[in-house]
Amino acid sequence: MATFEEGVSETLQVLRHHGPATRSKLALISGLSRSAVNLRLDALLGANLVRGSQGEASTKGRPADLFAFHERRGRLLVADIGATKFRAGLCDLSGSVEVEESIEVDVAGGPESVLGIVLECFERFLKATNVDREVILGVGVSVPAPVKSGAGMTVNPPIIPRWNRFDVPAWFAPHFACPVYLEKDANAMALGEARLAFPGIENLLMVKMGTGIGSGMVHNGQLFRGADGAAGDLGHTQLALIDADEGPLCKCGNHGCLEAYAGGWAILRDLQETGAAVDTQDDLVALLASGHPEAIRLVRRAGRYVGAAIASAVNMVNPRVVVLGGRMVAAGGDHLFASIREMVYRRSLPLATAELQITRSSLYPRGGLIGLSHLVADAILAPEQIGRLVSKTDR
Repeated sequence: MATFEEGVSETLQVLRHHGPATRSKLALISGLSRSAVNLRLDALLGANLVRGSQGEASTKGRPADLFAFHERRGRLLVADIGATKFRAGLCDLSGSVEVEESIEVDVAGGPESVLGIVLECFERFLKATNVDREVILGVGVSVPAPVKSGAGMTVNPPIIPRWNRFDVPAWFAPHFACPVYLEKDANAMALGEARLAFPGIENLLMVKMGTGIGSGMVHNGQLFRGADGAAGDLGHTQLALIDADEGPLCKCGNHGCLEAYAGGWAILRDLQETGAAVDTQDDLVALLASGHPEAIRLVRRAGRYVGAAIASAVNMVNPRVVVLGGRMVAAGGDHLFASIREMVYRRSLPLATAELQITRSSLYPRGGLIGLSHLVADAILAPEQIGRLVSKTDR
């Protein structure tokens, strides 16, 4: 038998994902009696998580009450941190972004300095919107690194080694009296794409190409993190053969990783070896925009490497959609996209590609921000956390 929290959360999820409903419709969807539905609705109404209104009558008589998720019951603060900048936002419980900022930052400089700038950004949002701290129901942060499931910390992150095992929720604890969640950036982007761009798709692979290469998977409608949170680390799959040259050194310490061939930092490295005057990702983006022949050649080559790795993933997990996002995808344009598509279709099984969609992100550069807001809302409205919002007097 479901606990009270499980029942209340279940009813709320129906309203979140399927829109307003009457008592009768909720009873039909849940299979519960009218009295059981009323108990759940009373608790949600008392907690202001649901609002009621009169709907149109389907028969003669009094219109049926309609109940809808109250997405402005609280707010969420989220920050999608990349290797060279972060995007932060204040969102409502439906994932709508009310205010946001994008700020350049050296994430490799360490967590305290970066999170300090993120906190300043959050404070500006609260002041600009007159939102009280008590209204903040959750905080979400994503980073370009593997995140141990449920631990709130990264483990041996190649690009940001100074973040290793840093407890992000504990750092925010003195500032916000609400749950704080840490997630891998590609996972947040995958969830954002699944919820907004492809709401009917159950299986999706998100590949982010920026300074590094990351990926996230949605399987059967849920984020797939694996046993410990390490699932989907496409950038550190090996391209070099065991009996061949070990390949270039990757930031993770291994040789021959996909990222060491095709990540933004690797393309920059190879351009510098040709004598090109490039020092930063901005320089690389500028060269691509100007049509620099060598930059375009290297991006096309990177696309073939990434396409081959995605083909292996397609053969393994059979997604319906592959979404390509990140700064390099935006900068590389058709040169990169066409190379990736060519290799995926060349190296994947016909059954796996018969109905496969390969597309560029329509949410860039806000996909991670949107995905984080949905991730945090899912967590705080789940049975494990909803008791914080539905008091005993509401039961």
